[in-house]
Amino acid sequence: MPKVTFVAHDGRATEVDVPVGENLMRGALYNGIEEIVGECGGGLSCATCHCYIDEDWTERVGSPASQAEEELLESAGAEVRPTSRLSCQVDMTEALDGLVVHTPETQY
Repeated sequence: MPKVTFVAHDGRATEVDVPVGENLMRGALYNGIEEIVGECGGGLSCATCHCYIDEDWTERVGSPASQAEEELLESAGAEVRPTSRLSCQVDMTEALDGLVVHTPETQY
């Protein structure tokens, strides 16, 4: 099962297993990553699963954010960066084994 490392804003890193086909948000929630809230449950209607894909992984994650995702990111509670994504929109694949994701200081 692919592993993902979530790095909190304070530098604390937590490595978790995320099944292929699952999205990062659910992987974070199932594994107790408190920095990912996911209020809408992955319905692309909030921005409380905002994360920063590590720069070394942005190309491997694949397609850039959709227009709907970009619009929601405008309402994110933390700074939006070029590597910002909504974790509900990033699906796990075997190619993402070892992915590093940084979480913002706040989701609100």
